[in-house]
Amino acid sequence: MDNNPEAKEQKRIGTFMVVLMWILLLAFLISFFEDVIDRQINPNQSLNTQYTETGVREVELQRNRYGHYVTDGSINGQPVVFMLDTGATGVAVPQHIAKDLQLEPGMAIQVQTANGLATGYDSVLDRVAVDGIELKNIRAIINPNDDTDVILLGMSFLKKIEFTQRGDVLILRQYTQK
Repeated sequence: MDNNPEAKEQKRIGTFMVVLMWILLLAFLISFFEDVIDRQINPNQSLNTQYTETGVREVELQRNRYGHYVTDGSINGQPVVFMLDTGATGVAVPQHIAKDLQLEPGMAIQVQTANGLATGYDSVLDRVAVDGIELKNIRAIINPNDDTDVILLGMSFLKKIEFTQRGDVLILRQYTQK
């Protein structure tokens, strides 16, 4: 048995360094895979609006691995995450996000959701944007029964632009106002 205190201290430091290395490696792997998973859910985090010669604004969205079009955007200048939903009449904002955005709930209304009939609150969004495509005064529903972090971008927005799907790409087009 080695009673050398210097050897024991070196062994303790060596063990500490190995444990620290494993902790740092684990933290790196978690961070890396969180980013990979996040990009699989929302592959449209960095958009680039194209402008045609006639002034049409175009944004291309990639479908995520689950078959949905999820993208970063903004409401009233505040960053949000949208899931495009042609089955939604308006923009459906979960109540906790509406509070963060300081949206004023209006009249209570009954809405049909995927989970059945629910009570929502009518609202109007001053500005809704997906990269360079921006619309004003868009009807929304504040949904107190939704605890997700995704806003459904419904037809109150989509009907004011053109959208075309080809394969796994959805092209949004906003024509200039005359």
